[in-house]
Amino acid sequence: MIDIDVVVARPALEVHAQVSLPEHGINAIIGRSGAGKTTLMHAVAGLLRPRRGHVRIGERTLFDAARGVDVATHARGLGVVFQDGRLFPHLSVRGNLRYAHRCGRRGGAAFGDVVALLGIEALLDRRAHSLSGGERQRVAIGRALLAAPQALLMDEPLASLDPARRHELLGYLAELPRRFNVPVLYVTHQIDEVLRLADHVVVMDAGRTVATGPALDILSDMTLQPLLGRFESGSVLVGTIAEQLPEWQLTRVRLAERIVTVPQITAAPGSMVRLRVRARDVALQRETLSTSASNQLEGTVLRVLVREGPYCAVELDLGAQRDPGERLWALVTRRSVHTLGIIPGVRAVASFKAVAVEGRAIALRPSSDRS
Repeated sequence: MIDIDVVVARPALEVHAQVSLPEHGINAIIGRSGAGKTTLMHAVAGLLRPRRGHVRIGERTLFDAARGVDVATHARGLGVVFQDGRLFPHLSVRGNLRYAHRCGRRGGAAFGDVVALLGIEALLDRRAHSLSGGERQRVAIGRALLAAPQALLMDEPLASLDPARRHELLGYLAELPRRFNVPVLYVTHQIDEVLRLADHVVVMDAGRTVATGPALDILSDMTLQPLLGRFESGSVLVGTIAEQLPEWQLTRVRLAERIVTVPQITAAPGSMVRLRVRARDVALQRETLSTSASNQLEGTVLRVLVREGPYCAVELDLGAQRDPGERLWALVTRRSVHTLGIIPGVRAVASFKAVAVEGRAIALRPSSDRS
């Protein structure tokens, strides 16, 4: 496990982070600006010294104030990737990578494997200053991997990139835990990055860790939405690609033994996908209607939560197993809830247009690896 329990004193905010995460996969750390996410990462990396507490990754204790343990940053066996890459400017790409490979622990990734995965063969003889932003980040990720880290720490590594470069690098990042068996702590503000990458999510607010758990549970928890800043309330659904409709630029996705239509996803049939649907884009009725909405899904009402103003949030279970990836939220008025007789246990139909799927839903991983 990754076990973190630290108190870090900062001029504007005291951060108290307490998290226990699996030592595999990608663990996203999210929350509003100023919540303490980067401070937490710096404390794990050894760039800030906590006032008290401990940091343990697997069997190794990296910091323990009570026992006087404080492993130096360079000896912690962690790979760190920042927003700007921070390559050695006097070295070529090959030199940057070879330096990490020489200094890293034994038994790490092979030089050729990392270079091939990140597609940086053509960059090896170039200097750092001649690289584009996306190229620099690929090299920075490669350098971190070649140090054979016990874990990777990534602090908004794609924040400075344009959308095309971000989308490209997401594919590389998604492969890291599986290809190199290294856990990742990943700070981000971007919902598409969390959807694509995260296995677990940690939510921070005002210097505290307020929630942690599987990504599908956290991202679909309406009670946490006020703490997530730009992460607008909604649901994350999980399905597999059933069919491509290239002439219409649409994709059909199998979800809870039903088919939904979404904007085109570039992935092969059978690929697992996560879909995000905002609660305000979902309408409720008691039966299937003739409508322009491409998707009408029947399910069972699980909860009705009274929200601010005239609204209620209604949680609908679309499947038989009540899996997190098969639950859909709708934000409707209290009047509609009363008129339709929406109470826990009744059957209802949720409808939303294909264009209501936020962004373009992102292919995640093969369907055999559902999480």
